Amino acid sequence: MAKIRVIVAGFKGRMGKTTCETILAHNKTFELVGGYDPHGATDKDLGTQIEVSAAQHLPAFTEIEETVTAKPDVWVDFTTPDAVYGNTKFCLQHQIMPVIGTTGLTNDQITELQALAKKQQVGGLIVPNFALSAVLMMKFAQEAAQYFPDVEIIELHHDHKKDAPSGTALRTAELIAQNRRPKRQGAPDEKETLPGVRGGDYQGMRIHSVRLPGLIAHQQVQFGSVGEGLTIRQDSYDRASFMTGVVLAIEKVHELNDLKVGLENVL
Repeated sequence: MAKIRVIVAGFKGRMGKTTCETILAHNKTFELVGGYDPHGATDKDLGTQIEVSAAQHLPAFTEIEETVTAKPDVWVDFTTPDAVYGNTKFCLQHQIMPVIGTTGLTNDQITELQALAKKQQVGGLIVPNFALSAVLMMKFAQEAAQYFPDVEIIELHHDHKKDAPSGTALRTAELIAQNRRPKRQGAPDEKETLPGVRGGDYQGMRIHSVRLPGLIAHQQVQFGSVGEGLTIRQDSYDRASFMTGVVLAIEKVHELNDLKVGLENVL
């Protein structure tokens, strides 16, 4: 069986580098064929830029059009919110299966990309969170929402994260909304004396974003009812926690014939 050829976009970032190392470690099934970063060095190979000797002599592309020369099967994207839409569209147009770990795509953009994937008959995954514990957290929260409609989401990430709320928090809210009885929480005459202190409003439920150094990725979904409460919490203490999901997505994405949202689609 031929190895799955993988290119990593955003290889200079912490998630990108960890992904490169993981693909190299799974060299019986995967082949790392290069990396893409428009801000990379044009005169240095991939291994030199991420300081991984096993990736020496592999190409590090700065022009997206050049990535097709590596003939990748799968494109793993850990770039930036302003770049991910264009990257994903490029993949679908060139029959490269995207595995998108970058958050920031709007619902309209996702709908457009899904239509393109269907037209091109290319499978792909948009993954808000690769940690299996996070997938379970979202699933459990979705189930609980039909019994506890009063809920708030608190997500905590490192202080270099550019988007708020996180993709995981938004995806959790979307899943909860599917089972939750519509209602607006809090006192009817509630007033914020400090604007924004109650967090973002998603269909009547609140989302709070915390950004602090020392954190990686954490989320707490807190339900309340008369005389009782339920808290579902997930913690990622190391970026290695995401790699099980990354490996699974790369292995399984070829089984899809459209663009799906959520790792649960290949579990």
